[in-house]
Amino acid sequence: MQECLIRDFPDFIGKEVTIKGWVSNRRSSGRVSFLVFRDGSGICQVIAERDTLGEIYAEIKKIPIESSAIVHGTVVEESRAPGGFEVQASGIEIVQKSEEFPIGKKEHGPDFLLSNRHLWLRSQRQTTIMRVRDALVRHVRNYFYENGFTLIDTPIFTTTCGEDTSNLFSVEYFDLGKTYLSQTGQLYLEAAISGLGKVYCLGPTFRAERSKTRRHLTEFWMVEAEVAFNDHKKNLELQEDFVSYIVQNTLAEKEAELLSLERDLEPLKKVVPPFHRISYDEALDILRKQGSDIQWGADLGADDETVITQLFDKPVFIENYPKQTKAFYMKQVPDKPEYVYCADLLAPEGYGEIIGGSQREDNLDVLLKSIRDNNLEPERYGWYLDLRKYGSVPHAGFGLGIERTLSWICGLKHVRETIPFPRMIYRAYP
Repeated sequence: MQECLIRDFPDFIGKEVTIKGWVSNRRSSGRVSFLVFRDGSGICQVIAERDTLGEIYAEIKKIPIESSAIVHGTVVEESRAPGGFEVQASGIEIVQKSEEFPIGKKEHGPDFLLSNRHLWLRSQRQTTIMRVRDALVRHVRNYFYENGFTLIDTPIFTTTCGEDTSNLFSVEYFDLGKTYLSQTGQLYLEAAISGLGKVYCLGPTFRAERSKTRRHLTEFWMVEAEVAFNDHKKNLELQEDFVSYIVQNTLAEKEAELLSLERDLEPLKKVVPPFHRISYDEALDILRKQGSDIQWGADLGADDETVITQLFDKPVFIENYPKQTKAFYMKQVPDKPEYVYCADLLAPEGYGEIIGGSQREDNLDVLLKSIRDNNLEPERYGWYLDLRKYGSVPHAGFGLGIERTLSWICGLKHVRETIPFPRMIYRAYP
């Protein structure tokens, strides 16, 4: 009798196997019990008969949900069974009999489920989302590998700020004083392009935003790319190619999982270049026609992004924001210095921003002035300013949020389902 995984059952039809896992559901009818069994690779139905199992059947008939067990039996193809296969059990060993599982079939509120996230994570919907996440991250890495990028692991502790200083988590760092949890690896990627040309990083990012929207987490994962000798136009083309690649490859690999999440796949199939492009000023015109009183110079909020994305059938770039709205490192438009070369990429169907990107300021004097204008300390940016002294070149890059992108691909209502253990302003447990 060979040990195997449920996902390998097509190769074991009619053969005797051993599988190890958990009982995720059970129903009994006298002499026969039907167990829904999972092993981490898939699910199947186990047929447990009293006449076959003997004395152990009395325990199997009332085995608590989420008990762990080892099942021996014959694999049978059965389209009506969960997962499409049954195991006709010849023997079952109970590894650990579970206590009463707190998550039942009744409806539970979000707070209860988040407090029991360590248990909720084993539910079929959550494991499906995690499998799609795994595929998405793998395709992110594959894209950069196939296109000649080098992975750079950027630091989590940093003394510089890439975005808004009010959104920093501070940490006391031995005798050196205060450091911060990284908001972005971008500044360090800019240092790496002079040696490697095209680089990327993928890691956790921390934003101390007091936001409770369905799109926000305080700890999330971001992939960032930086390319030497790239300008704003080439940067947008790179983002189009990248997003199309990861969406289409994830869709092709995980179509069944997405359908099980009741995701409409047709909008995702449209995610191919070119994407739509509008300017910041055009975005304001659209919003004002929809009744908004948004003023020039204001950043777009989640509701604004939702209004705009519902007008387009695939992702849309909003280009060239006012300089006062964006980060200090973005390059000014030469003939319109009140604007910068940047773009936010909004996912359709109301999902909003998934990418922020820009051409970076490569002129030392302009960058130094921008740092001062943003009330930042030039001394902290000495190493970053050095990059403009020794072979500075035009360069551009972007950052994509994994969780927001996954939320869009899966068609989820809240980003909290996209990460195993979400961190929000009111939750750091479990």
